[in-house]
Amino acid sequence: MVAIKQISLFVENKPGRMAKVSKTLSDAGVNIRALTVAEAGDFGVIRMVVDDPEKGYQVLHDNGFTVSETEVLAVEMKDIPGGLYEIVNTLGESDVNVDYAYAFVTTKAERAMLIIRVDNLEKARGVLSDAGIKLATRDEIQKI
Repeated sequence: MVAIKQISLFVENKPGRMAKVSKTLSDAGVNIRALTVAEAGDFGVIRMVVDDPEKGYQVLHDNGFTVSETEVLAVEMKDIPGGLYEIVNTLGESDVNVDYAYAFVTTKAERAMLIIRVDNLEKARGVLSDAGIKLATRDEIQKI
């Protein structure tokens, strides 16, 4: 299976929390590749893909953060109008739901990447692969 690990943190929504998270990872030599923050009043959820998810998880856990790991897909997306549509339409037509997604553009690799969490990882992987949509591996994410 071509799935990558995403780190999720449940943190208080107050000044300095994001700085503490990023400093903790920075001090451990863990590089953030993609990130999204969802606010929910006094708390928030930070979801991120890092170059070394095991190390990132461990240092955050050891520093008192409420952290979990989730398997997600990193989908190579055409960096053109309709690039997202191609992916989500392919999934929707196969009855695969996208729970959430976030994207980033890589300047080094000159491509766009979409991180998605779906309700059926194995089916999504097969549907996207069958449609000729490339899924990135952990090694490819680490090299971005």
